[in-house]
Amino acid sequence: MKENNKKYDAIIIGGGHNGLVAACYLAKAGKSVILLESNKELGGATTSVKTFPEYDAHLSRYSYLVSLLPDQIVADLGINFTTIGRSITSYTPYQRGGTDAGLLISSDWDEASANSFHQLTGSDKEGKAWCNFYDDIALLAKRMAPSMLQPLKTAAELKSEMGLPEVWRNLMEVPIGEVIRNQFSDDLVQGVVLTDALIGTFASANHMQANRCFLYHLIGNGTGKWRVPQGGMGALVNELHRIAISWGVEIKLQSKVTALESGAMGVRVETESGDIYTAKDLLFAAAPQHLAKLRGSAVPESLEGAQLKINMLLSRLPRLKSNVDPRLAFAGTFHVNQSYDQLELAYASALNGEMPQRLPLEMYCHTLSDSSILSAALNEKGFHTLTLFGFHTPAQLFDANPEGAKASAKQLAIASLNEYLLDPIESVLAPCSDGSLAIEVKSPLDLAQEISLPRGNIFHRDLDFPFLEDDDEKSSHQIWGAETDDPHIYIAGAGARRGGGVSGIAGHNAAMALLSKDVK
Repeated sequence: MKENNKKYDAIIIGGGHNGLVAACYLAKAGKSVILLESNKELGGATTSVKTFPEYDAHLSRYSYLVSLLPDQIVADLGINFTTIGRSITSYTPYQRGGTDAGLLISSDWDEASANSFHQLTGSDKEGKAWCNFYDDIALLAKRMAPSMLQPLKTAAELKSEMGLPEVWRNLMEVPIGEVIRNQFSDDLVQGVVLTDALIGTFASANHMQANRCFLYHLIGNGTGKWRVPQGGMGALVNELHRIAISWGVEIKLQSKVTALESGAMGVRVETESGDIYTAKDLLFAAAPQHLAKLRGSAVPESLEGAQLKINMLLSRLPRLKSNVDPRLAFAGTFHVNQSYDQLELAYASALNGEMPQRLPLEMYCHTLSDSSILSAALNEKGFHTLTLFGFHTPAQLFDANPEGAKASAKQLAIASLNEYLLDPIESVLAPCSDGSLAIEVKSPLDLAQEISLPRGNIFHRDLDFPFLEDDDEKSSHQIWGAETDDPHIYIAGAGARRGGGVSGIAGHNAAMALLSKDVK
């Protein structure tokens, strides 16, 4: 055993973006901080890697878009990090009456979007419903976003502050599936709306867990817009690392914590290599399930991860059967087999223990917005990346035969995508020298193994609404959503209340919870 004689103000376990944000805030406030990361590099799910070694292309292997990161955190910490807006919100190919077409929606509503809705539905009614629905959500997002970095309010308090009772009811009190069916009539449009309620969430449209997922995906930074991280996700991690070091944060890699003790005087942790560290407080920026195991307490139950992540490097973009320019189709979110009925059927199949045969997918092309993740040579040759996210592929479907199930899911994803492509995706994947193609597949079990996401759950645990739901919760110890039953231990990762997504909110709020003790 090698005990460090220094007693820190705070130990942070976990070197993902939340752990780094917490470390920066605490160090900026004058606290002595040590951050312990179990892997050999920082970043957790927010890493950029050279996925295919022979190609100079740095892909965001796990997380890939940014919506929830507040401008306030960027300004507070002086983060030099740029996100790029997308001119296209989404493109959804479809086949009706023997004709291939697609629903193209611009980020800012325009004539092309209106015409696309009219072509799909034969009237302007659905397009107008879309505008009204998202205008209401945008107003809620603008009003609610500041509260994410403030002490928790009760549902009644926040509902009153929002002043939008009907919008509140639709998002917080009625199953989102019911709301979508009431507001939209076309199955395809209903599905495009529903996707934001199901990303990484294994639930039916009629489950309130889908509402929580939908809310987090639509209120980010007061706009809900999903933006491309310039330089990839690794650029954010590198910048947070720079800032943390500049303020004196000590960082120890390959330091997996295997023991944790807490008492009246503070906390003590021991790593796998036998190093011992002590501090007044501990911020846990990893999954709450891992913290529970370290403390010997009951492990919180949650839904398991249900997404398939596929990373691809293309020698060129594929042509589509609809004849739309692929530079438009893939510039935003590209939806495949994600009508409302298709999503519910896929959920029912997976719930029954079967891999969905027409796998619902969504994807986007990072390099259409930001080519800096490719070398100049690859850019000259017209290479692109493609990131695919498969829905309703829960961890349980991979348990019996992890590699076999992953291979099957990969083929189903390719088949699903190829339904709408003139050029099969295999024909445009970059070739590797060993005869393979530049495609990487990550199942929920891979996420559990590689970055310690419990059963592959990208949110660590079931999402909560970003407020206290009843009087019992108000009388509990929850003030910032980071507190635990131990006054020296805080949750600083995605499993904290308001912690889902690449936001840094959990790190900020855990740091505020600790710092608020100094002013009591």
